Amino acid sequence: MSAKHPIVAITGSSGAGTTSVTRTFENIFRRESVNAAIVEGDSFHRYDRTSMKVAMAEAETAGNRNFSHFGEDANLFEELEALFRDYGEAGVGRSRKYLHDAQEAAPYAQEPGTFTPWETLPASELLFYEGLHGGVTTDKVDIARHVDLLIGVVPVINLEWIQKLHRDKSTRGYSTEAVTDVILRRMNEYVHYICPQFTRTHINFQRVPVVDTSDPFIARTIPTPDESLVVIRFANPAGFDFPYLLSMLHDSFMSRANTVVVPGGKMDLAMQLIFTPMILRLMERRKKAYAI
Repeated sequence: MSAKHPIVAITGSSGAGTTSVTRTFENIFRRESVNAAIVEGDSFHRYDRTSMKVAMAEAETAGNRNFSHFGEDANLFEELEALFRDYGEAGVGRSRKYLHDAQEAAPYAQEPGTFTPWETLPASELLFYEGLHGGVTTDKVDIARHVDLLIGVVPVINLEWIQKLHRDKSTRGYSTEAVTDVILRRMNEYVHYICPQFTRTHINFQRVPVVDTSDPFIARTIPTPDESLVVIRFANPAGFDFPYLLSMLHDSFMSRANTVVVPGGKMDLAMQLIFTPMILRLMERRKKAYAI
């Protein structure tokens, strides 16, 4: 953690909704004039799309049916920790972009599924990471310890699968069977690499549908925000004005001393109310550190 060079990380599984949360933070950064360097977690995958297919086939031939983007072997955990460490120490680091589709790839004259070259981060006041592994800890790395504000986005599992199924089928052209195979392949590493991060987060957002999602593989629509509740868990509730939050978020309530439940349609507002003061405190702490 660093007073001069703070790091905010959003961590969550594929299909969890971290991209939507990132948009909320981008609005906060723009409104509060915070110069943030934004890093996508996909840029720290070890393989591009073609190489990943080869690596998966080799792993399966060797009897490993659990090789996936969730695990250590398919990612550059040490490089990600180096970025967080270097940024925390001196506000510097290197990153790149993973080009998911033709639209993202066109400005770079590259094929979709490839990486741009590594580049030095531009000058910034804060590093913002969004991806799968912002809070990963293994016997080799401890990425979570470098993060000043770590946020988990973790819908209940059936909703997460519904969101992934609809996204991958509509935007990436995958079949239900192909997405199901990916989900099954990732399950072991989901348990060992994704889930443990949510015990290290400062705040978790968990969307819970209030409609039937018993069989996510046949669901025709994603439950809307109005068909959901959002459970917000604070690891350390000290310093949060819960009466104020409840008054600002109509129909919200506290289910535990450190947990607020809000209507799904109020999730963005809840994030604005919770995180804007936290970002401003990080900026004030940064200002004071430079004044010493």
